[in-house]
Amino acid sequence: MWKRMTAIWLLVRNDAKRLWFALRHPDSPAWLKAGTAVLVLYLVSPIDLIPDALPLIGVLDDLVLIPMAIRWMLARLPAPVREHAERRAAGRTGAAR
Repeated sequence: MWKRMTAIWLLVRNDAKRLWFALRHPDSPAWLKAGTAVLVLYLVSPIDLIPDALPLIGVLDDLVLIPMAIRWMLARLPAPVREHAERRAAGRTGAAR
């Protein structure tokens, strides 16, 4: 399980930072919080679409579905929340450009 989570983290590191900052924004939508909770539950759950017992294919579904779901959620954020998350993830904390 740790190998799987490490591989997923390497793929989604930057997107996960943006998602974290978007979640912490006061205007983040409720669907983002619910979607993130479902995504985390899917990641740690032993129930998968394709069982992990299959050597390569079982882990491959997580390596594809998790990054796609995160990017899908980030793409649907309201513009102010998205811009705030991108600024914070890039290390720019100032509000003015």
